[in-house]
This record gives sequence, C-alpha cells and structure tokens, in this order.
Amino acid sequence: MSYTQLLYHIVFRPKHSAPAIPLEHEESLYRYIWGIVKKKDCVLYRIGGMPDHIHMLIQMPPTLSISDFMRDLKTATHRYLREEKVKFPLFDGWGKSYCALSCDAESKECVINYIKNQKAHHQEVSFEEELLRLLKDNHIEVDKRYFLKE
Repeated sequence: MSYTQLLYHIVFRPKHSAPAIPLEHEESLYRYIWGIVKKKDCVLYRIGGMPDHIHMLIQMPPTLSISDFMRDLKTATHRYLREEKVKFPLFDGWGKSYCALSCDAESKECVINYIKNQKAHHQEVSFEEELLRLLKDNHIEVDKRYFLKE
C-alpha cells in the first residue's frame, strides 16, 4: 500500500494579470473550479484571490501530474469564463505560467489562512511582490526577463 499526501499551494492568473475576476462573480468561478478539482479526485482545502490572480490549496492523487491538472483546469475554466462573458468581460485567457509549491501537513492551516486573507493582504502588497516573496521563500530562482511575461 502506498501512502501519499501531496499538498500544493497553486497560484495562477489571467493573461497580463488583467483584473478579470470581478469580486461579485468570483464565487461562481470558485465553485466551478471546485467541481473540476473533485472530478480529478483532488481535495480543495481553500480557494481565494483577487481580480488578477487565484490561490488554491489542493491535495492531489499520485496518479495526476501538476502540469496535467493545471492544463485541464485552465482549459475548462477558459471555456466557462468565455460562456459567462457578461460576468467576466475582461477575461482574455490565462497566463502561460503558474506557481505550484509543495506544502507539508504542518503548514496546511497557515496556507489556508493565507489564502483566506488575500483581500486584506493585498491592501499592502502587490501580486508581483507577493509572488516574488513566495518564490524566494521556496528557494526558487527568478529570471526577471521572463517573470510574469506572456
């Protein structure tokens, strides 16, 4: 028997970091994403964000790669957002990149609270600053020539 607990803190954004997720409609998008997560046999612990990006904490089965998961998630939500164009008029696609950070069980509640408090957090910190800090804290080198470029 194999034992796994593959927790990922995922961050992704609309193309060009457009503010394409209006606060009054984010709940419908998050519920749609939750449905995709469940269909992939994943567990969504928390989702939240701002008009220009989304954070999720998920647990994935070992049979699913993060790249396949993100490809399928972006494809399905792209279709949904195009169908709901009236609610999401600024959406023109997802950015090419994403950030997926592994998370240990001891950090789970901390990450959940971090995602829960995105609105307050971004009163003081921009998305670019936040992402750079997350990458630095996880010892991921950033080539500024390509950072947040499409």
